[in-house]
Amino acid sequence: MKIDFRSFVLLTAFISMTAALPCTAAVSGQAVYQKRCAACHDSASDTTPPRDALKQLSVARILRTLDFGVMVNIANVLNREEREAVANYLGVQRPDAPVPSQAYCADRTVNIGASPSPVWNGWGPDLSNTRYTTSSGIALDQVGKLKLKWAYAFDGDVSAFGAPTVLGRTLFVGSAGGAVQALSTDTGCVRWLYQASGPVRSAMVAVPNGNTHVLVFTDLTGWAYGVEAESGKLLWKKKPEPHESTRLTGSAAVHDGVVFIPAASWEETRSGNPDYPCCTFRGSVTALRAKDGTEVWKTYTIREKPKELEKGPGTVGTWGPSGAGVWGSPTLDAKRGLLYIATGDNFSTPATDMSDSVLALEIKTGRIVWSKQVTPGDVFGGACGGSKCPGPDYDFGSSVLIEKLPNGREVLLAGQKSGVVYALDPERKGAILWQTRVGKGGTNGGVQWGMASDGQKVYAAVSDLVREAPPGTIIQVGLPPDPTQGGGLTALRISNGEKVWYAAPQPCGSTPKCSPAQPAAVTAIPGVVFSGSDDGHLRAYATEDGRVLWDFNTVRQYQTVNGVPGKGGSLDGAGPVLVGGMLFVNSGYARNGGIAGNVLLAFAPEE
Repeated sequence: MKIDFRSFVLLTAFISMTAALPCTAAVSGQAVYQKRCAACHDSASDTTPPRDALKQLSVARILRTLDFGVMVNIANVLNREEREAVANYLGVQRPDAPVPSQAYCADRTVNIGASPSPVWNGWGPDLSNTRYTTSSGIALDQVGKLKLKWAYAFDGDVSAFGAPTVLGRTLFVGSAGGAVQALSTDTGCVRWLYQASGPVRSAMVAVPNGNTHVLVFTDLTGWAYGVEAESGKLLWKKKPEPHESTRLTGSAAVHDGVVFIPAASWEETRSGNPDYPCCTFRGSVTALRAKDGTEVWKTYTIREKPKELEKGPGTVGTWGPSGAGVWGSPTLDAKRGLLYIATGDNFSTPATDMSDSVLALEIKTGRIVWSKQVTPGDVFGGACGGSKCPGPDYDFGSSVLIEKLPNGREVLLAGQKSGVVYALDPERKGAILWQTRVGKGGTNGGVQWGMASDGQKVYAAVSDLVREAPPGTIIQVGLPPDPTQGGGLTALRISNGEKVWYAAPQPCGSTPKCSPAQPAAVTAIPGVVFSGSDDGHLRAYATEDGRVLWDFNTVRQYQTVNGVPGKGGSLDGAGPVLVGGMLFVNSGYARNGGIAGNVLLAFAPEE
């Protein structure tokens, strides 16, 4: 890992807790280092810093590197306590360098007001999670004229995945290093910065609170935050799900001052460590009051608590049931008083009846009104013995969309890692209206982070990433991608699932570490749908026939507005945000064999 980047401020101490796991003695950082790190860092090469170099870094910097920096693929088997222990063993307790003074705006005032305009608040521009907007300020004939206006670099990061939120002339975005920034949409200068305790990839959602707003967001180590949007001052901080391996990826949804926070987990990959007691995490949604973080209700996606398993034929793991995490943002249906979520697979046996499912929860109480499972028996993770898991790893990683059919009926749309898009009937407990295959599917296949719909068609980009892995390799994190396989964008008619067009993935050519996979969430405006690729390109496609209208290769060096060295890479996770006549997108994703990068890019049509 590189050691010459500046960082922001010291991370706060973490709470290590889990009621389900057996009690263990305090973890020795030296023991973790000898077992997991010494083989490389005690015999350092040109690309691996020696232990003496690591001892010059702050504890906070080492933790960030383990959580979602260059070491994330190696550290994924370490739990929170082990990461903290080795960081404290190696690092020094000191604050990191502050943001350069020239990066701040001359006027740091954040004005939002009662009715901010323009606005993109949370995962999408409205509660339907269709990621479609008619008020982007960018017309069809302007898309081909989009030019880079400014670039902002996240210091010390190798991935840029925070989903932007825009309120008025201020953009709020998190980072892999945990730095949450309020930036001017016009210039990218910094209005305020708050340092979270872990990587922040969720979009922030602003909730009115008297004359100000509470900005609610989460991080990948399990913390939820309420920060005053106008100042960056912390109002509250809590762990909605106490399990040690909690990973909060999905953006919160908000209704009547209550935020709904989905919870997923790191256990699926951590269970590749034979010493890890797999698995005890259960997916959940927690409702919190936005003003102070107090809990209103909590609902688990697995009814029974995990217990120690008797080993036998077909048993996966030592504890179960587990899994069924909620990776995407919940979708609000105020008319029916329901909240829709989609779940992932089970990590250990026994398989449960609400994994790989769409669930409808009562907004007021969290009571599960109905559930629709599409892939039963999907048990997958590092705890699988032999060379094959019982399940195919067909999570729902993205949000459910609510759309209205031409006849006035409403439909729920859900894209799965299987490569299948489903249309469900909300009036008949999620009965399947149609299902259409748009990709091959797999552990890194199918629909990953999100689809878009314009009321006529739903647009589904697929990852279908394939790794150059030895046969029988279950956990393939960190292995290089196959440059010849993956990707593609399909438009389906929402009334019947008919394929309207298919845009084939673009070839990688000679680009190193390249994959044509398209895992990032897509975004649509009238006449155009935008899709990013692991090859670093952001492309605009005509919604009429799928032809490419605009193509920008983000893999390059940037002169940034904050003076930090900037580099673009793979586009993965959050898709582009179009609002106020501008397009904002992150570039860089070092996980899953992607191309590292650390920039937020802002585009506007050239006059």
